Amino acid sequence: MFKKFLWLEWKSFTRSASFGVNMVIKIILGVLAVIYSIMFLFLSAGAYYGIKEELHQDPLVVVSKYLIYYFLADMVIRALLQKVPVLNTRPLLPLPIKRSTVINFVLGKTFLSFFCLLHVFLLVPFNIVLLIEGYDPLGVVFWWLGLWLIVYINNLANLLMGDNDFIFIIFLGILGALGASHYFGYFDVTLITGVLFHSLYSTYFAVLVPAAVFAGLFWYSHKFFSKKLYLDTGLKSKSEIADGREYTFLNRFGTMGTFLRNDLRLILRNKRSKTTVIMSVIFIFYGILFYSGGIEAYDNTPMKMFASIFVTGGFMMTFGQFVPSWDSSYYPLMMSQNIPYSQYIASKWWLMVVGVAFSTLICSFYLYYGVEIYLMILSGAVFNIGVNSLLVLLGGAYVKTPIDLASAKQAFGNKQAFNIKTFLISLPKLLLPMLLYTLGAKLISPLYGFIFVTAAGLLGLIFRKAAFKAIERIYKSEKYDTIAAYKQKN
Repeated sequence: MFKKFLWLEWKSFTRSASFGVNMVIKIILGVLAVIYSIMFLFLSAGAYYGIKEELHQDPLVVVSKYLIYYFLADMVIRALLQKVPVLNTRPLLPLPIKRSTVINFVLGKTFLSFFCLLHVFLLVPFNIVLLIEGYDPLGVVFWWLGLWLIVYINNLANLLMGDNDFIFIIFLGILGALGASHYFGYFDVTLITGVLFHSLYSTYFAVLVPAAVFAGLFWYSHKFFSKKLYLDTGLKSKSEIADGREYTFLNRFGTMGTFLRNDLRLILRNKRSKTTVIMSVIFIFYGILFYSGGIEAYDNTPMKMFASIFVTGGFMMTFGQFVPSWDSSYYPLMMSQNIPYSQYIASKWWLMVVGVAFSTLICSFYLYYGVEIYLMILSGAVFNIGVNSLLVLLGGAYVKTPIDLASAKQAFGNKQAFNIKTFLISLPKLLLPMLLYTLGAKLISPLYGFIFVTAAGLLGLIFRKAAFKAIERIYKSEKYDTIAAYKQKN
């Protein structure tokens, strides 16, 4: 039966309307997976000798000590990136196929996903080195088995979380709180968890604990999905109290105010848009990696300018890249109305401008790192408003990806949003401000680096009406292709 399921999935893949794009993406992801796997292989094998020579401690004890952060980070990455591999189960349910068989296949696929197999290249080489260096073979095997069971526990927990944003935020908060308390010396959780993880090696029967948790979680997952595997599951509409706010203060903007009102309702009512807002807030704190000087590769002015674009433009990039895909559910209807396209584009632009302004205001805490850093952030904000906002709108004309507003997954986008045009348009958004700042700073002084970046943003503001007209023509030329793409469900 599993063989037939694999055959059905292969047919679905090869007969898909986006088969060509899917194949290219699969090849690219495959190459990246091989590259990262080789990197992790050498990193894992060399970790033993690096710890022993640099720290002069038992590598097994040190690794066990920090595994808590490893598994918490794994959980956060899974929640952000891992999709649940599912079959189109509804057509199979009237057939004489046991529900348990379908569920076992779906769960089994997750155990063979990249997010699980990647840990092979991280854990196995280190265990081989432990055996070569004379550690107790039985203890090493039980230690590896315990860690592998925890990987599978994370996998099942992610499946059960589904699109629950609250649980994801809890895991992210726990990781951040533990890391911060450890860094500032308030509480070192590794003193406790290090002993627990090392006990998998020193106490053989300790492996029964993750084994029992995995068995219980697998049984619960099987039971949980079995209850949901019915023909009428999800057919009943979900009743919620509607948000009846009218945002009457937007009436003064006429047609553009109507578009802005719809966008505000969309952002506040839907799971996908709320997740995008959360991601944009996370972008604001991305600059700490660059401005603190803690990472040597980031401790230079071009990279700090790169960070300034991100911290002020998080909402612009995460929300703006999917204009007009946010309206995909009713875009064909909207295009059949006598709606001025220029007002539609202007409303999206103003929404991004407000997002950049709020992000810049919140970023004022970066004054802690000096006035020069905040001047860099301000110049990045002006560049985002004047130039990058226009480039984001231009790129949106070529992104023909319908959005499921009820799902929080793929908040950063998906493979259908990738094409060569959007890739080429995205390059100036990141590289041009770095180049302008470097030219000004090298030729004259760092102050002129800020002036060059700011001047480019102001030029974009001055010529924005001409840019709007050019973008409007492109949107109109792509209109029918976009409508056809939004009707394509697979």
